[in-house]
Amino acid sequence: MAEKQAEPEQMNGGPKAAAEAAQKRQVQELELQRERILDERTSSPHRRAALEAALAHIESRLSSIS
Repeated sequence: MAEKQAEPEQMNGGPKAAAEAAQKRQVQELELQRERILDERTSSPHRRAALEAALAHIESRLSSIS
């Protein structure tokens, strides 16, 4: 019975593969957020400052993941 439970983990790559997949999804999500911010245009200095801060935060998270 223990062998049957271990088989799905081996087929899917186990916990390491799951962690790598989660990390890849997180990187893709952050890259999409970065693209949305870069595509946004505004003439408001306050909004621009908020977008720049958000972009810096995303860049920081991406660099910590990679």
